[in-house]
Amino acid sequence: MRTYDFSPLYRSTVGFDRLAQMLDSVTTDNAQTGYPPYNIEKTGDDAYRISIAVAGFSEDEITVEARDGQLVISGKKVEEKEERKFLHRGIATRAFEKRFQLADHVRAETALTENGLLHVDLVREVPEALKPRRIEIQSNRAIEGTVDA
Repeated sequence: MRTYDFSPLYRSTVGFDRLAQMLDSVTTDNAQTGYPPYNIEKTGDDAYRISIAVAGFSEDEITVEARDGQLVISGKKVEEKEERKFLHRGIATRAFEKRFQLADHVRAETALTENGLLHVDLVREVPEALKPRRIEIQSNRAIEGTVDA
């Protein structure tokens, strides 16, 4: 795989560190594996859901964290005390960690397990100060009338 050197970008920009880190993480050889499989769906105008297949994991063995603009979901199977002998093992229970870069103003709202899937609901909440607002246009007469009075 081809690697790119982003050091000139770091030297000549201020305040774009997060963008440069995202570009760097996308182009590194440490690409995430496909395990466990997951879906990302849009459930509303400002609502999303990430569903991850976590068959074989209990709720205690899965962690969901939001930190530094990322959603980090990891799972680690607790060691079993008794040794089991499998004739065929098709359900993978190896440890995993999935990272999802969240857009600005997107936060994780709930997480629940259902039928072997972990569902994490996300919502985008744009602050009032950043929402577009309409500014009324006043006529020149209204302004002159208030000055004379």
